[in-house]
Order: sequence, then C-alpha cells, then structure tokens
Amino acid sequence: SANAGHEGPSDDPGVLHPEDVEIAVAYCGVCHSDLAMVDSEWFPATYPLVPGHEIAGVVTEIGSEVTSFAVGDRVGVGCFVDSCRDCDNCKAGLQQYCTGSGMTGTYNAVGRDGMPTYGGYSGAIVADEAHGLRNPDAMPLDAAAPLLCAGITTYSPLRHWKAGPGTRVGVIGLGGLGHMAVKLGAAMGAEVTVLSQSLKKMEDGLRLGATNY
Repeated sequence: SANAGHEGPSDDPGVLHPEDVEIAVAYCGVCHSDLAMVDSEWFPATYPLVPGHEIAGVVTEIGSEVTSFAVGDRVGVGCFVDSCRDCDNCKAGLQQYCTGSGMTGTYNAVGRDGMPTYGGYSGAIVADEAHGLRNPDAMPLDAAAPLLCAGITTYSPLRHWKAGPGTRVGVIGLGGLGHMAVKLGAAMGAEVTVLSQSLKKMEDGLRLGATNY
C-alpha cells in the first residue's frame, strides 16, 4: 500500500491503507546490511534512518480490505514491504524482482505515497499484507526473527538446488548465515560440510548438524 513501511521515531504508524497491517514489533534481528545502510556504505542513506528487517511481532490493526491476517496474529516482515503488484514478476509471486516501481524496502526507501519507510528497530511497523509472513504458534518470536533475512538467504539456494537426502552441501564459514545454512541443510537431509579457517567452531558446527568440519 502507499503507506507500507511507515512508522517513525515516534512509533506512530499513521493511517492504515486498505491492504495494510500494523505490527507491534516484538523482536528484530541485527543484520550487517543494517550497519552498511546506517553508514551509507552501499548508497546514500536518507536520515533519519530506522533500520531493521528481521522483524517478528503481533498484528495490532488491519486495513479494511485485509484478508490474510487478523488482530492478534503472529507475523514476520523481511526486507521489503511493498511492490508495484502489476508487473509479471509481482503477479508470479516474485515481488523481490519487481520491474514496475521496484520493491519498496522495509527502511531507507520511499513508499508509493512519497513518504519514507522505517524499519524494525521501531516499536511498530506497517506493511502491505502480501509481505507479511505468518509465524507458527510453536515458534518463539525471538527465534523467528533471524529467519526473515539470514534464514531465507540460506534456505533459498538450498531449495533451488534441491538439497536433501543423497546431496552434499558445503558451507563456507560458520557465521550468522553459515550456522543457518548448516541447520537448514541438515534438516533437509543433506550431508553438510563446514569449511572454515580454523577448528575453533567445530564443536558448534557438529552440534548444529554438520557431518564434517
């Protein structure tokens, strides 16, 4: 929606558009790209800037046309909160490749109404319902938050290359993304090998599911 991503340092998301959901942020992970954005390392930042795109929280209000969520639902929001909705990629469910107006970032971006977007280090955030992900009741919100960036970043190639029983996966480094890749690859049934510069994290790697280190 035009208002997607809006909340400000005051945590007042403002008026909801028909397809918006307002989310009270419970947890937000820290990603290196947040630091890069704050320091304008990739491209000029627009200040004030509120980063955060590994967001887990609870829906507190919904727009008049929202059908996917109800107040009280547990929901996650990742790297973007809107897109043009009309291009071929958007219609195919690949909004991250929007070729219309381009996807609208969760923060340091401009919504279709010309207003800046702010991220999950706020107390509340607004997103278009299509860019919210339902969080299972059995998963704690603090554990869910990192899945919205580090999790999907590693799951996507594992799924694309059909990781599973009978396949082998190499994970370079056991850092923020690496440990996610180990856990996901092992859960999918692949034989996972961690490649590292030292053995100081070997115990952790094997505990998380790696077969070899």
